[in-house]
Amino acid sequence: MRCSDGNFYVVKFRNNPQHLRVLANEMLATRLADRVGLPVPVTEVVEVNEWLIEHTPELSIQLAHNTIPCQAGLQFGSQYVVNPMLGQVFDYMPVEMLGRVRNLETFAGMLALDKWTGNANGRQAAFWRFSRQKLYSASFIDQGYCFNAGEWNFPDFPLRGVYARNEVYAGVRGWESFDPWLPQIETMHKDVVWGVVNEIPPEWYESQADELEKLARALIERQQKVRELIAAFRGSSRNPFPDWRDQA
Repeated sequence: MRCSDGNFYVVKFRNNPQHLRVLANEMLATRLADRVGLPVPVTEVVEVNEWLIEHTPELSIQLAHNTIPCQAGLQFGSQYVVNPMLGQVFDYMPVEMLGRVRNLETFAGMLALDKWTGNANGRQAAFWRFSRQKLYSASFIDQGYCFNAGEWNFPDFPLRGVYARNEVYAGVRGWESFDPWLPQIETMHKDVVWGVVNEIPPEWYESQADELEKLARALIERQQKVRELIAAFRGSSRNPFPDWRDQA
């Protein structure tokens, strides 16, 4: 959708078939990733009124047996990573083209963020470039299943929240490969977390402030657990970091 600021946004509606809380998840996880310094889209609260929905047939949700209109109100907006009139975006990059991704090392940082936030989904990324550029940039999208989607808990498993191909982790040589993102997570002041939490519209969690507070406290407690979770992925059957070298 093109919004009043002139930018294009991918908009998730409150009555999406995943869960209402995925809107809160998107904003919380994406803005925390931004605070850590990871390449993620700008996020905004997008207000969509009833008139626009009534006069736009495309603003509907196709379910298994019926179609329902999108719900008016405050929605989550993720700014398109590049203006579609100025560049190209792909949601998949063949392995043989990964060498043309200028910031491939950030996949290690996003792995740390996904482990911290308990992403229950595979890691999603958008690869984009401006017209006439040869190199692509990765931007990390779709944080809706962080915090285990609508459950708001953390059932940690080694292969959750990771990218489908090991090749994006080929540059990982040790803990230094997770700098500066992992130390930023581990040392983030709790006030930063609470500040992002307080930006989430109450409509996105049905004004259940106690549940959101519980989630925030659990997230703060997990800051010192991220290395353990990365180590579990390292020791998994995926063998994602074959060139890891422990320092003497």
